[in-house]
Amino acid sequence: MLTVHHLNNSRSQRILWCLEELELDYQIKRYERDPVTIRAPQSLKDVHPLGKSPVITDGDKVIAESGAIIEYLLAKDAQQRFTPSDEQALIDYRYWLHFSEGSLMPPLVMRLVFEKMKTSPMPFFVKPVAKGIADKVLKTFVMPEVRNMLAYINDWLEKREWFAGNALSGADFQMSFPLEASVARGLVDDRYPHIRRYVNMFQDRPAYLRALSKGGDYDYGPQ
Repeated sequence: MLTVHHLNNSRSQRILWCLEELELDYQIKRYERDPVTIRAPQSLKDVHPLGKSPVITDGDKVIAESGAIIEYLLAKDAQQRFTPSDEQALIDYRYWLHFSEGSLMPPLVMRLVFEKMKTSPMPFFVKPVAKGIADKVLKTFVMPEVRNMLAYINDWLEKREWFAGNALSGADFQMSFPLEASVARGLVDDRYPHIRRYVNMFQDRPAYLRALSKGGDYDYGPQ
């Protein structure tokens, strides 16, 4: 039996969506973040040494990393519904499958870290310096990079229904998390209407809604 080791408010939500679209049998083992550190519990390290989610187990196999998990699951689909057969669509599918974590998530994580740094407890005489550094990095590097990424994605989606053309693919499962997180955090404004349209579209899918109900608390779901 496939088991999804599911951490609340994490990338593993997109794995649940993928499984629901594939209509595969699976079970969920839930883990909760530490309310102070926001990190995964030590028990997740019993499954994988890095203690991160998503991780799936399938018999004695342990598979980590969202992209690798999605490709593993799609290979189980005899109909190959979510892996493009057209050459250009397949190229696009592979590109966006890797773009999500390789290009988009790093500046989003940097933004989260520097925003948190501004409000973290520290000696009063250090706080203005730390805030000044964080604001400078956010203004001069992080946010321009985030806006550049979002503009690029918005332009791509202006001409396409899904990331690999006009059919749902594994690339969409992979891209769902950073985009819905960006919407939930207020980064997707009126400059990016096609991203908002896209997020609303996949969040309305019955399989997505089933995954949401099974996964539990998820701050980045439909707004």
